[in-house]
Amino acid sequence: MAPYTPKPVKPQRPISYHPSSLSTLLLAFSIFSLIIGIFGISFSLYALRRPQPAPIFRCRSRDSLREFVALSGARKLGGAGELDYHRPKRVLGFVGIQTTFGSGDRRDALRSTWLASDPDGLLRLEQATGLAFRFVIGRSKDAHKMAMLKKEVEKYRDFMLIDVDEEYSNLPYKTLAYLKAAYELFEADYYVKADDDIYLRPDRLATLLAKERTHSRTYIGCMKKGPVVTDPKMKWYEPSGHLVGNEYFWHAYGPIYILSADLVASIAATKNDSLRMFNHEDVTIGSWMLAMNVHHEDNRAMCDPQCTATSIAVWDIPKCSGLCHPVSKLKQLHQINMCSKSPTLPPEDDE
Repeated sequence: MAPYTPKPVKPQRPISYHPSSLSTLLLAFSIFSLIIGIFGISFSLYALRRPQPAPIFRCRSRDSLREFVALSGARKLGGAGELDYHRPKRVLGFVGIQTTFGSGDRRDALRSTWLASDPDGLLRLEQATGLAFRFVIGRSKDAHKMAMLKKEVEKYRDFMLIDVDEEYSNLPYKTLAYLKAAYELFEADYYVKADDDIYLRPDRLATLLAKERTHSRTYIGCMKKGPVVTDPKMKWYEPSGHLVGNEYFWHAYGPIYILSADLVASIAATKNDSLRMFNHEDVTIGSWMLAMNVHHEDNRAMCDPQCTATSIAVWDIPKCSGLCHPVSKLKQLHQINMCSKSPTLPPEDDE
């Protein structure tokens, strides 16, 4: 076998760059760097100018009116000496008016009818009736909605802000968050859940709450029963209907009901995931009441379809859960003397 002889390595030609090619590469790199720089600056400006959610609503539950009074030296509201801002913290009742981001017109209608329209008026109403009123609303991921809400809060100071997502499907959880927040922020004998589409007489509500009762655990409202809807295609479908049976237990209509302090204290002490949640908020509350040793007080004056000498809350039962056309109907009702100007108590018979 012939000895192995390696092949000679062919020398390679040195690589050379033409001056014009090098200039082209440098120009392309410069243009690319410029584009990246412009993009970075544009993104930074967008991030700085982009509306951000108001940080105030990321905190725990808050009462905007009391914060305003505390921070602004608001003892001057209503004239010197007319309002006592050192009044006891305890109130006869706290009324949480449940509202949403799309209900600004309803809130305006309430402020122009039976509810006060400024901090001074709210405090006067509280002194006159022993009832504190606040709109109750949760949070939104929409920065614009949060910014608009912040402006409304700063203008009227009549909100309780709670740490829960504001969605219709989330109402039972919102109610739980409301009761816990109300119990933390207000020391009251009673806690009222009301919707923003009813006509309310605060003076008569205060008279109802001021009555002496032998039951410390009292659940007040227009009580009802009804069939359980188990068809998913129906409006009032209840996914957990199999736990209930054919008919719901006795519970109050949702537009307005009242829980005594002992009941709310028990609810506030529970863990959030330890309570049964049904699809509907009024049924959910009713199920909690069923599990407690409560007295159900049925009061039809809280679901009157028209203004009378004794009506406390007026709404279009049974057609609507609240007033059917609340913005216009609230203003119409307020023009009726029987609604807005009749005595708190009906005149006694002379017989």
